[in-house]
Amino acid sequence: MPLTKFHVELTGRILRGYTANTPPENNSKLLPQNISTRAPTSEASGSCKIGKAINNEHSSTNSHLDVRADRVEKDPEMVNQKTWQSNIRYVHAVGARPISFVRPIMQFGYEVELLSKKTSTCLLQNIRTLAHPCKPIRCGGSSNEGSGRSSGGKALTMDNINPNIVALQYAVRGPLVIRAAEIEQELLKGAQKPFKTVIRANIGDAHAMGQKPVTFIRQVLACMVSPSLIQCSNFPEDVKARASDLLQNCGGKSAGAYTASYGIDLIRKNIAAYIAKRDGYPSKWENICLCGGASSGIRSVMQLFSNSEKTGVMIPIPQYPLYSATIAEYGLEAVRYYLNEQHTWALELNELQRSYDEGSSKCKVRAIVVINPGNPTGQVLSLDNIETIVKFAHEKGLFILADEVYQHNVYAKGCQFHSFKKVINDLGDPYNKLEMASFMSASKCYMGECGIRGGWMELTNMDPGVQANLYKALSARLCPSSLGQVVMDCVVRHPVSGDPSYELFEKERLHILESLAQRAKMVYETFNKMEGFTCNIVQGAMYAFPQIKLPPKAIEAAEQKKQKPDVYYAFRLLEETGICIIPGTGFGQKPGTWHFRTTILPQPDLLKLMLDTFQSFHIKFTKEYS
Repeated sequence: MPLTKFHVELTGRILRGYTANTPPENNSKLLPQNISTRAPTSEASGSCKIGKAINNEHSSTNSHLDVRADRVEKDPEMVNQKTWQSNIRYVHAVGARPISFVRPIMQFGYEVELLSKKTSTCLLQNIRTLAHPCKPIRCGGSSNEGSGRSSGGKALTMDNINPNIVALQYAVRGPLVIRAAEIEQELLKGAQKPFKTVIRANIGDAHAMGQKPVTFIRQVLACMVSPSLIQCSNFPEDVKARASDLLQNCGGKSAGAYTASYGIDLIRKNIAAYIAKRDGYPSKWENICLCGGASSGIRSVMQLFSNSEKTGVMIPIPQYPLYSATIAEYGLEAVRYYLNEQHTWALELNELQRSYDEGSSKCKVRAIVVINPGNPTGQVLSLDNIETIVKFAHEKGLFILADEVYQHNVYAKGCQFHSFKKVINDLGDPYNKLEMASFMSASKCYMGECGIRGGWMELTNMDPGVQANLYKALSARLCPSSLGQVVMDCVVRHPVSGDPSYELFEKERLHILESLAQRAKMVYETFNKMEGFTCNIVQGAMYAFPQIKLPPKAIEAAEQKKQKPDVYYAFRLLEETGICIIPGTGFGQKPGTWHFRTTILPQPDLLKLMLDTFQSFHIKFTKEYS
């Protein structure tokens, strides 16, 4: 076959290529940059013969990455199939000679252009290359002969790790957080710094920032873990009755037993009753799944979209990095739509349409994620805004993932939480037939029980076969934490007037939410007083996402450090004050703007100290680079 085209795919740190008369349309759109390949002018060693020069004409960008391609003369049917299976992800070339593979997901392979070890070094990455069929070569390392292992080699290396894992990024626990932990250890060892403690404003972990647990929840958990407390403690009678009721529904009457993969039926029924009361519409308990925090449920649903077809998921920008990380891990395509910062981070129809059209040019867009109240942006969507999203999703045939884990965290006057489940039913036919999964968590709201890992998802209008397969996949994970399920039961069946625990429960709940509202106002007002800052009102959730305008000299200093300006600012803040925030780069932001996310979770006195320290740092930083 004449060598006419060479298609290259960059996935994580691995580069792969193959010959084709025309690069397949779907795969050519995966190119992150325009890649030109040029074959050398002399013979290659071994069984590789040199082809002629080629250029990829299917990329719209102007940046170039030069590599060299050698054509394999060896009969592909003689090539070790296991080697091909482990090194080639996309085997969908056009017009090449096929060979069969054992694994169903890779049914056909083709003659493949192999990269030489010499020329791969120009990529400035640890790229796996093949200089000879069946003989993988590490850049700068030795080759593995056949199926054996070189002396001292590892079966799993950066050469053969799943490239989706390499591509995955999760800013909330990224380099800044790692450095914050190192500084904490340095302080423990007596290091002298201009601060005494690290203030972790980077993550929504309420208890870590001093929030007290809700007594009713913890007493029920204590009885679940140590049932003897039901008989001998002075806990309120409604606490003991709740624990006894739940233990009756646990295997062996023990919280240590496995539960059903989708949760304890009694708790699922209680959640369905809670949702029905909240929304005014029926909720089927069979459609409720308990999960290990909302994140686990979100990942389970998003995994359903991962197939041979390149699938796009619309996500808000700024977004919670769980979504971009999960999209990368499952090989999906992130289709980004921007929230309007000038209108309190609202969603706009024309932006949704722009995003959808752009995404549709490179993948099949099949789902949309909405976070309400917003993370990291702290907005609460209006009813009109939600109706617009619902109608758009119906028009485009999109599955809605409604992240509603902050539904109790609404602070701003005039704002109200509206569940997507209620809105689609209020709108009636045909919108009440939309496919949707909505999520709730024990980690947020007034509970803050992050480490116990409790959450639920409600599935609405999901295809029965798809739902059955989702439940099958969940069964392979055994079950969510029984204690996490118990917390969710305490949320949906909290004490009511007349119960022994009611007064204390209500006092604690209101105190937590009112204090969060006060801190939200404090953060908003403080940042808007600082030169170069603009911050939208924190209507809900647990975060502020202010925009910061940095001096040109600070941007130059960041470039010299090979860092984004907001990353540079955040590292300077951490090193000089001990305050850990997350730069907007980790959440996404409009090009040319710089933000950061901070939580409102430090307790009032600590939060005031943090904001005062922040102001002093910013004045000093601005003066340094003015």
